[in-house]
Amino acid sequence: MGTKPTIAISHLGCEKNRIDTEHMLGLLVQAGYQVDTNEDLADYAIVNTCSFIEAARQESVRTLVELAEANKKIIITGCMAQHFQEQLLEELPEAVAVIGTGDYNRIVEAIERVEAGERVKLVSPEPTYIADETTPRYRTTSQGVAYLRVAEGCDYRCAFCIIPHLRGAQRSRTIESVVAEAEQLADEGVQELILISQITTNYGIDIYGEPKLAELLRALGKVDIPWIRMHYAYPTGLTPKVIQAIQETPNVLSYLDLPLQHSHPGMLRAMNRPWQGQVNDEIISRIKTALPDAVLRTTFIVGFPGETDEHFEHLLQFVQRHEFDHVGVFTFSAEEGTPAYNLPNHLPPEVMEQRRDALMAAQQPISLKKNQAEVGKVVDVLIEQEHPETGELIGRSARFAPEVDGLVYVQGEALLGTIVPVAIGDVDIYDLYGKVALA
Repeated sequence: MGTKPTIAISHLGCEKNRIDTEHMLGLLVQAGYQVDTNEDLADYAIVNTCSFIEAARQESVRTLVELAEANKKIIITGCMAQHFQEQLLEELPEAVAVIGTGDYNRIVEAIERVEAGERVKLVSPEPTYIADETTPRYRTTSQGVAYLRVAEGCDYRCAFCIIPHLRGAQRSRTIESVVAEAEQLADEGVQELILISQITTNYGIDIYGEPKLAELLRALGKVDIPWIRMHYAYPTGLTPKVIQAIQETPNVLSYLDLPLQHSHPGMLRAMNRPWQGQVNDEIISRIKTALPDAVLRTTFIVGFPGETDEHFEHLLQFVQRHEFDHVGVFTFSAEEGTPAYNLPNHLPPEVMEQRRDALMAAQQPISLKKNQAEVGKVVDVLIEQEHPETGELIGRSARFAPEVDGLVYVQGEALLGTIVPVAIGDVDIYDLYGKVALA
């Protein structure tokens, strides 16, 4: 028996993809494979692809083409593998295996079969797999942070979204399974746990017959992790029961990531959003009243087919009225296989880009005002990295989620992966600047 081949993994796309990558790494290491980040030294390059929108696909294709040109044996996993399995095998002779979103747990089997001379396709038409606390995992985040997937898949059918097709129907893990993994992560020194799924507020419906997010949050409240952050909360799922659980569970942050996508009822109906054009003003006001200190993040899509100047103006005023802490804006991407792909009245790219820029410009003074309110305060900051040249520490306060929000630049000394008090002295539109506050 010769030595096992060396494998490199490239991770593209969202944090759900990141967790899949971490499980593949864990399974490979458990099976005795050498895993390296340097593709030049590896026998195989695994590319965990994203296929959510056109820009993500282009990035995935660029990575694949570069590896093919370097004569690497490529294993394609993730959403693009699920989406375009036949085309990828046809167009990339260097692809030795294609593995779908519900089959990444078979990564070791795939490599063994490739080593035996086979060209492998493992793509379940309807993904049903979800990893749990017993699945090996090798974390790729900074030491103080971990993502925890509470469910996979989605039962909604938003007109613009390909995710249910790529990830399958919703399947939740049990509360016991999620808590067991949280305990493992606490033992590893994790300070911040980020709960993710396609729609976290729908957690548990498929296995318990009703949403169980409130019960999950209370159970996680007993785990020794200082910050628990929740991503992808649908506003209609923030019931009084869930809000009460947030209020009464000290380590659950009042940080709500609400993917609203639009404000105009006509646009929401066209998008087939779950609340079908209910007035968002009422929902946002109710959340703000119940959780006055909550940090609100949201994302919007501009340029959905049929969006008029009037629709966009409604969205602009909505953003100015509600003053969200953080806003992300995407231009509409026409995805083949979604209802929106065939809708009339698609907008020119330049109009979509103008609207995106206008919305971001409207948000900037709001973001600056929110940050300015932090000046003079001492806030807890999770230290994540040290600038290699200046020695300056970089971290995040509870107001900032990783990769999508701002950073806190810190003078002074602190250990990586710890939460320390920082006196905020200055800010800009997105980031804060301060010094470690001495006790």
